[in-house]
Order: sequence, then C-alpha cells, then structure tokens
Amino acid sequence: MSDSKLFPGAFVDSQPDKPAVVMSDSGEGLTYSELDAFANRFARWAREQGVAVGDHLSIMLENTLLSLPVQWGAHYAGVYYTPISTRLTGSEAAYIVEDSGSKLVIVSKETEQRVRDGLAEAGVDAEVVSIDEGDGGAPLSALLEEFSGDPVDGAVDGIEMMYSSGTTGRPKGIKPSLPGTPLGGPQMICMLQQGVFGVTPNTVYLSPAPQYHASPFKWTQGITALGGTVVMMPRFEPEAALHALEHFGVTHSQWVPTMMGRLLRWHEQNDREFDFSAHKVAVHAAAPCPVPLKQAMIEWWGPIITEFYASTEGIGFCYCNSEEWLAHPGTVGRAVLGKVEIRGEDGEVLPTGEQGLVFFADGRPFEYHNDPEKTAEAYLDAGRATVGDMGRLDEDGYLYLTDRKSNLIITGGVNVYPQEAENLLAVHPSVADAAVIGVPNADFGEEVRAVVQLVNGVSPSPELGAELVAYTRSQLADVKCPRQVDFRDELPREPNGKLLKRKLRDEYWADRDSQLI
Repeated sequence: MSDSKLFPGAFVDSQPDKPAVVMSDSGEGLTYSELDAFANRFARWAREQGVAVGDHLSIMLENTLLSLPVQWGAHYAGVYYTPISTRLTGSEAAYIVEDSGSKLVIVSKETEQRVRDGLAEAGVDAEVVSIDEGDGGAPLSALLEEFSGDPVDGAVDGIEMMYSSGTTGRPKGIKPSLPGTPLGGPQMICMLQQGVFGVTPNTVYLSPAPQYHASPFKWTQGITALGGTVVMMPRFEPEAALHALEHFGVTHSQWVPTMMGRLLRWHEQNDREFDFSAHKVAVHAAAPCPVPLKQAMIEWWGPIITEFYASTEGIGFCYCNSEEWLAHPGTVGRAVLGKVEIRGEDGEVLPTGEQGLVFFADGRPFEYHNDPEKTAEAYLDAGRATVGDMGRLDEDGYLYLTDRKSNLIITGGVNVYPQEAENLLAVHPSVADAAVIGVPNADFGEEVRAVVQLVNGVSPSPELGAELVAYTRSQLADVKCPRQVDFRDELPREPNGKLLKRKLRDEYWADRDSQLI
C-alpha cells in the first residue's frame, strides 16, 4: 500500500468532480469534493452536539445517497460508529444504542419513529436526527449548512464497531481499538482491496447489499478511501443489478450466494444479454456457496469469481480465486491474514484433513463490548482466537468449512441466532417446548423453522402455525422469525435437559445433497 492518505479528502485536489458514490436507480451522486465537505461539516456538527473523539454514535439508514457520507462524517469525527439493521424493531435498536453508549442516532423517515418509540420505551437517552424531514425538525443536510466544509484541524480517524449476535441471541459489539491516527491513516480493508482484489482509483464498485451489513459497510468505505467510485443499489433486484453492471461499467462487485442464485435464475429465464466486459472481479462471501451454483457462475461470468472467508471480529482472512476454487471445489480459500489452525476439543492441533474448530493465530485483537466472559471464550491464548466455526484443512492449506457456529442459521447471507425466537415461543400459552433451527431453502441457503411441542389439549393446525409465526414477528425483526412451524409430540432432549438440536437438523438435512465438501 502506498503512503497516501486514505480518506475522500485526499482526492479533492486531484479529482474533485469525480463521482464518489452514485445511486444505481436514479443516477444521483456525490463527487469527492461534495463527499469530503459533507463529512467535514458532519464532524463539526457532531462535536457541537457533544459527541467528542472516542464517543459513540449509531446509524440506522437504508441504502440512500447519504448512507456513505454519514459514515464518513462519523469517521472524520474520530468516533466509534455502529450501523443498525433497518429490519430491527425499535426495542432491538434501542438495545444496541444503549449497549454501545451512543449519544447520537442518525435515522431516516423510514426508521425514525421506530427508533424514537424504542428509545422511549427503554428509557434510553440519545439524540435522534433524521436525514429527512421528520419529528426532529429540519433534515440533517439543513443542519449541516451552517458549518464549514473545509478540513477539520487535528481530525483523527474514527472506527466502526459492528454488532454480531451472541449465543444467547443478544447482539454483541465487537470493539477494536480506536486508531488515534491523523485522519487518513492505514486501514486493513484498503490493504486487502489493493493487494488481494486489485482495487485502484479506477475501480467502479457495485454494492447491492444493505449498507448496515459489515462487508458492504467496510468495502464502500475502502473504495472511497482509495479514490474509486461506489455504485449503490437501493435494494437488490436481479435485472437491475445486471443493468447496473453494464450501464456503469462496473469493474468490481460483491454478492452473497442467494443473490448469485437469483442472478443465475434470471439469466436462465431471459434472453437478454448484457455487456460485462468491464467486470474484472466478482467477490462473494457471508455464507457457504453451493458448489453447483458457484460452478455455474464461473461458467457464465468466467474466472472472475473470487471468495473470501472472514468474520466481523477481524481475526483472520482467507481468499481464493476461480482457478484455486476449481482445483479445490468447496474451499473458502487460504489464509491471507492470520494463520489457520484446526484444533480439537482439548485445544490440540489436529492433523490435515480432520475436522475441528477453526482458529486464527496472529490476527487482530478484539473484545466483545461489555462481555469479558465471551471475549475470554473466543481466545485459546493471546493472539489465537475462534468465532466458533468448524472446518478442516487440505494438504495445500485450503480451508473447508464443515459446519456452522453452534446453532447459527445463515439465511440469505444474514446471521440469525434462534434463542430470541425460542424464548418468545416458550412463553406462548399453547407451547410446551420449542426449537428454532435452520432448514434447507433453495433460495436463501437456509430458512428459519420452528419445531414445536404443544401443551396437552392443544391440537396442531395450519392456523396455529400461522399464529405462532405472527406472534414472533410482532416482537422481533422478521429475519429472526420462523417462516414455518412444524409440530412434534416431543423434542429430543438429554436427561439433563439439553436440547439436541443436531438431531432435529439432521432430519431436515439428511436428504439434502450437501454442497459443503
């Protein structure tokens, strides 16, 4: 990586009028000079709101033209900043705001009332400001007008603090150290983008996923730190995505397997051809990709498909290109950052080919915010950590994931822990016992399914199943809720009361032609 400063302001002199971010549907965009000025104004405004260097703010926005500028504004302000899923309920969002200690929450007209109600119900004191006209008065852009867009003297880098669900279902903040470097200091994402994926100032990057997810959140920031252009989709839709690849001359893109499946099905059902000659790198991550799907994508797009395996905790990074994957079908790659180790239950290193817990040595240190016990559980010793995935290594050092974190459901690239839904179902008057698991779904990879034992005297029915689904959706984000309820006379439990979810999962997955090798 060069010694150049890594932030939009570093390109104001050389390419002030170059598009930094463009919305794929409207073509509306911001240049580098406009993005930098917005971020400087935001940093000054945030300081006046009492948000000091090292403080925390949260962002609950859809994919809009201001999503990335707000993110950069928080970075310029030298604070911790957390994206919150727009699919969360008000109470779920309030938990993150309170747990992170956020003083400020940036919202939109779509999320404002939800957040205000959730904060009020939880008694959480945080200022809420909308990018749109709303209950709080003038929109954010109007509030920033009185502040200078010139560089902020003494500005230092902020850093993201992402939230990842814990084993109890409550999300946990993954807190890195605040850099403390002058604005534009080194960023790991930029190093990877340049060194592994060939990102340059000429890169045009298509971002079809919600900005509140970790990967698009970091990738869009990295692209604009390196002087490229981000083309942001308001939401993923197959034909619109294919059109954007052609229309904007996209060079780099990123997908989850669910998106690739929908793209492929659209292609198979339609005669229209697109010009993808500019498209050099298509990245996928976030969930295991079925082997036949990836093979078909490589046949369609050519050997531009690359894959990485990482975690929000940032303890390591694996990568493979199309040629490597074709030689090692099913792999998620070899380590680029950190050293992969497969260890058994006692912590011993396992021989090549044996399945065990995936550890990374020499990775970035991290902690789970307000949860020292969970932090300690992640570490075998200093500098050697796991996020609970199972896997094996082949003789060439390629990693294969053979299982997921305990009880984790990955549906459409979104991580779902089932405990919250289970806790709700357990207190429903018709339910005696409940388990929530992931079952096969051709579109999403997995879908959330509830398996329920009813109390004596209550009979199973489609109507009751629909009632239980609606009951969970009334209190949780829909992505966390079962799409269907199956009924059983009894759930498998050990004598000590431990629910044997593996037995339930195996029944649903037994006839599935496994795509993980």
